[in-house]
Amino acid sequence: MHILPLKAIRPIRVVVILLSLLQVSSVMAAKAEEAPFDLSRLKEMARVKSLMPYESNEGNIPKSLNNLSWDDYQQLRYNHDKALWKRDKKSLFRAELFHLGLFFKTPIHIYELDADKVAHEIKYSKSLFDYGKSGVKGGEFDKDLGFAGFRMQFHSDWTRDVVAFLGASYFRAVGEEMQYGLSARGLAIDTALNRPEEFPTFTHFWLEKPSSNNDVAVVYALLDSPSITGAYRFEIQPGPSLHMRVDSALYPRKSIERLGVAPLTSMYMVGENDRAAGWDWRPEIHDSDGLSILTGQGEWIWRPLVNPKNLAFNAYADNNVKGFGLIQRDRNFDHYQDDGVFYNKRPSVWIEPIGDWGKGSVQLVEIPTLDETFDNIVAFWNPETEVKAGQELLFSYNLHWSGKPAKETKYAKAVDTFTGIGGVVGQKRTYFSKRFVVDFKGGSLSMLSKDSEVTPVITTSAGRVELTSARVQEYIGGYRAMFDLVPVDNDTTPINLRLYLESNGQPLTETWVYQYTPPAQEDRHLQNPGHL
Repeated sequence: MHILPLKAIRPIRVVVILLSLLQVSSVMAAKAEEAPFDLSRLKEMARVKSLMPYESNEGNIPKSLNNLSWDDYQQLRYNHDKALWKRDKKSLFRAELFHLGLFFKTPIHIYELDADKVAHEIKYSKSLFDYGKSGVKGGEFDKDLGFAGFRMQFHSDWTRDVVAFLGASYFRAVGEEMQYGLSARGLAIDTALNRPEEFPTFTHFWLEKPSSNNDVAVVYALLDSPSITGAYRFEIQPGPSLHMRVDSALYPRKSIERLGVAPLTSMYMVGENDRAAGWDWRPEIHDSDGLSILTGQGEWIWRPLVNPKNLAFNAYADNNVKGFGLIQRDRNFDHYQDDGVFYNKRPSVWIEPIGDWGKGSVQLVEIPTLDETFDNIVAFWNPETEVKAGQELLFSYNLHWSGKPAKETKYAKAVDTFTGIGGVVGQKRTYFSKRFVVDFKGGSLSMLSKDSEVTPVITTSAGRVELTSARVQEYIGGYRAMFDLVPVDNDTTPINLRLYLESNGQPLTETWVYQYTPPAQEDRHLQNPGHL
């Protein structure tokens, strides 16, 4: 991460600074048509825009598009024959645009960059869309209507997307499974504070025409919100693991309390460790089952996700984090039994910083949900340095979208987490405890002799740990750690747990971390059967 005051940057012409926001937009559009486009020009656009008052265009669309139902919106399909670059037989990519309507009510301007990197705005035309039975009449709209976003296909499959940008600063991509799941965002602002979150928007896109047989697509985006502007460049390379490189430059309009860099958004409703919303017939319902972190010191951390009763916020402090991501580690169809949306095929996303990001924390937000269509999980990097108006903040990173881990720990991984009532089976419980069972697999576990002494190393922020054990779990070729946690009486403060396995003082596994919120005292049922 690099932070520069604006006064340290090349001076901006006074005449440009004094333009009104409307004039700035006009200058942006004119310049985009007249000269080769690159990231440096986009950065100047974002920098100038940050000096002007924010102006939202949300809802600035025709009334007929404002109240579309989900089914009606699905009828608005882009005309495949009008796909960008379709006529170029050597192009490995095609691009199609999304229509405005439903939840997508901010007009987005989209440009195509030709071979000379000169931008040409794509104007709205009814010939671009098939309106189906939606009742929408495209001929009534002005050519400057704009669009909601875009998606791309790759030559290996012209019918299914490999990436899509749609809504605020959200975007999604797929690996070899060709299955959408969690989303990434350009930026998150003030997530999980005691006020509404701010959602920046990609207001302009520039799609660079890929050169012949080039398997990398380049996209530029201008981000805007009340607090900040930003310039983004994406390099997108499809494959078994789709790779993106993101270069971003951010220009705050004002101080920001919680800046979320490289944010990921996912869903966790029901899992093996948390069945609080487990009335559905399916055993598990989630896009991701854990947060993985590779710290600057080289420690691998695995944090299983939960569906909490109340909003939960955790921050994992680090210096120059090496990577983090929301992972769908469990890929066994039998654990989900969903043959409609295939949660077992949902991609994981791993974020790998480029350069030093300095001190900060990976922050995790978990929001209660009763509905699998609600994304209730957010993870991002929050820099420790205070964010103020007049700065330039530079972040570059790689994103890997894949069902297989983009980066693997050499240690054994936590592959299952189970929770339940504690105590000893067949004996009457006299106090409440919570049982935790963690299965580890991989690393050097399979090489251990039967005589090896494996010890669970467990720490807790509160309460008492008892009935600890670690034993061979032959069905997975690994080890099972087990312990009970006895929470403090009349205390519902969340308890942080850490666990790893060691032998002869050497770690064998990644570090499993968990946050458990004890129930109220009156809800600590002992579940004793009548015959005891």
